[in-house]
Amino acid sequence: MASAGDSPSAPRARPVWLFDLDNTLHDASHAIFAAIDQRMTSYVERVLGIDRSEANRLRTLYWRRYGATLLGMVRHHGVDPHHFLRECHDFDVAALLRAERGLARLFARLPGHKVLLSNAPRAYAGTVLHELALHRHIRTRYTIERMRVHGTFRPKPSRLMLRAMLARERIVPATAVLVEDSLANLKSARALGLRTVLITRHGTTWRQRYRGTVGLRIASLHELTRRQPR
Repeated sequence: MASAGDSPSAPRARPVWLFDLDNTLHDASHAIFAAIDQRMTSYVERVLGIDRSEANRLRTLYWRRYGATLLGMVRHHGVDPHHFLRECHDFDVAALLRAERGLARLFARLPGHKVLLSNAPRAYAGTVLHELALHRHIRTRYTIERMRVHGTFRPKPSRLMLRAMLARERIVPATAVLVEDSLANLKSARALGLRTVLITRHGTTWRQRYRGTVGLRIASLHELTRRQPR
């Protein structure tokens, strides 16, 4: 006997799609990551007065430890986060952008609400979305400036930030789908009950130990209209 929830007339919640930006909506590894890394290393070198090799080491260390180089620079060196983000993303984004074709048409067909969930800064993310013609489809945007909990930056993969974001947007975890290239970020989302999609188009390596973390693996965003994550 079917339960009330199985009734054909019972409404089905529309999905909420949470999209990462870099190496998810576009191929940041093609040229953009290199541009950001170079500018971040130059910033660390200049502000801390150290040689380039040490600056590059610190940039990488903070990124691995905190999920964003910004956090290390703020916590350990007291830099202005807005100045850091502005300086490190001040380049011609459009000239370096590479992405799949037809994304605007895909997002128009994809049912449900779309949200940007990215550790990238607001201005840079807005430029990328505009260049991809996705700015009309993704109006709710969580960039690193909004990833604060009790005044402290908590970028992905912070579960605390994810809980706060879900509560603020009144999103039921079971209706949400995170589309990402980062297995660590997907692991945090899965622990909170979200469905998860790993995109491998831009070089992400699949690891067997994450089998329980990833509900669906795709090589192209266009697969989202044909396949659903578990």
